[in-house]
Amino acid sequence: MAKIRRMYFREKVPLREIARRTGLSRNTVRSWLRQTDAVEPKYPKRVSPSVVDEWAAQLTGWLRADSHRPKRDRRTARFMFEAIRGEGYAGSYGRVSAFVRRWHEEQAETPRRKAYVPLAFEPGEAFQFDWSCEYAFIGGLRRRLEVAHVKLNASRAFWLVAYPTQSHEMLFDAHARAFAAFGGVPRRGIYDNMKTAVDKVGRGKERAVNARFEAMCSHYLFEPDFCNRAAGWEKGIVEKNVQDRRRQIWHEAALRRWETLEILNEWVAGQCREAWHMRHPQWPELTVEDVL
Repeated sequence: MAKIRRMYFREKVPLREIARRTGLSRNTVRSWLRQTDAVEPKYPKRVSPSVVDEWAAQLTGWLRADSHRPKRDRRTARFMFEAIRGEGYAGSYGRVSAFVRRWHEEQAETPRRKAYVPLAFEPGEAFQFDWSCEYAFIGGLRRRLEVAHVKLNASRAFWLVAYPTQSHEMLFDAHARAFAAFGGVPRRGIYDNMKTAVDKVGRGKERAVNARFEAMCSHYLFEPDFCNRAAGWEKGIVEKNVQDRRRQIWHEAALRRWETLEILNEWVAGQCREAWHMRHPQWPELTVEDVL
């Protein structure tokens, strides 16, 4: 349902085209769009799963990787078939070939984004999220805090909020505050495989996304993108932000005494906005706030 909501409300894809892409009837699509909650309706399956479904994530990973290579260096459908057959695939070559063909057809139908060389990310395209553990004196006691970091990939604007735990409620509140501060919601969010977002990590990019987390993504109409295992560099922008803010914000925060967590977060918010006056690392003639 989240994908359908993004196509209709954010990308302005016509209902008829959504039905064609998803294989659902227009009535079903229309019914889902009318749902006020973000829980996908459950229907009995009409067809049995294909034997190739178990290998879809691996095949898709190969196809995506090969899309950046010269044609002569790309894996053929026959090569993929032989590779997964050696790992236990029991289906036919025809099913693999059909999967590859459908994937290429879907890519051909997807509008290409414009490429801007100076930026790895377009403005408004993506943000990265991470947690860090910090300490501060609140109410006379030294307390451990879980700090949410949300950083925009293009402008480098960031927002920090401290919480007592990393619960779903804290996670949702952090996103709400950050999007309000930024004045909008990017199209994609990049995360590690944190427990509040991912129930189970599968093969390649396959994830069993937590229902409450997926409901939040559907509400804000952004697509979650989870890093590969042991690949923290895929969200290196926010991980560097954790280290930078520890020196520039939390070192001072730890030396002060705070009456309440709310007062601390008000001060942190002011520090975030002040940091937006820094020069942008790629365009020194502009500030972070200018690019935001």
